[in-house]
Amino acid sequence: MEVRSVMITGANRGIGLEFVRQFVKLPNPPSFVFATYRNENTLQDLIDIQKKHDETHIVLIKMDVSKKSEIENAKKIVEETVGEKGLNLLINSAGIATFLGFPEITEEDMLFNFTINTIGPVMVLQVMFPLLKIAAAQKTSGMSVSRAAAINISSTKGSLNELIDGQPKDWLKVFGYRTSKAALNMAMRVVALTIKDQGILVVNMCPGWVKTDMGTDQATLEPSESISAMLKTFSNLNESHHGTLLDRNGNTIPF
Repeated sequence: MEVRSVMITGANRGIGLEFVRQFVKLPNPPSFVFATYRNENTLQDLIDIQKKHDETHIVLIKMDVSKKSEIENAKKIVEETVGEKGLNLLINSAGIATFLGFPEITEEDMLFNFTINTIGPVMVLQVMFPLLKIAAAQKTSGMSVSRAAAINISSTKGSLNELIDGQPKDWLKVFGYRTSKAALNMAMRVVALTIKDQGILVVNMCPGWVKTDMGTDQATLEPSESISAMLKTFSNLNESHHGTLLDRNGNTIPF
């Protein structure tokens, strides 16, 4: 896998931050990594990576996925940097999870989850779509992460097939998260079928239960384990995976 440019949302923590760490350490690292963040007080880890890796130009961009104006501004920064080569890879990593079940769930909680986990990734992809098309046009056939792709971090928790009676009741308490990820899976399937002739690969991927602020310390995977597996899977993605939900190892998850 050789990717010239990568944009990672929510790159200041958790899975997004680990993506940045591992991309810059690849044998052929990207020339550009655009790392977005919401809070300037959470940038130290990204700044440390920036200082240690000169081969990749890490561009820090303040961007809240719920604010269209900030997404548009981010596009301008990316566009000015990548030029006529376009953007090869968008990773929609920014996300949230709240712990409210039924009947405690509130309208505000559901809207918060949907805004960040569903609407946010769609809007980011919509705005970055012209840059992905430019990158896709550099090659004439096939789909791959190296050509042009949007990878959306989803979850098995958004799969209707995976939710069966007998699962731990605690998993039912992330009501807003589960329903927003189910909506993300459908939204990106619709996008994938709509743009299937554009040469841009669209894939949703579950990283597993990862030890992050969102995943908590009870999770079973270290961020390094999850992301290293996902990067290996990235290298094998092609048009047969377009519009699917996969686990970190590339196995299809029915949804």
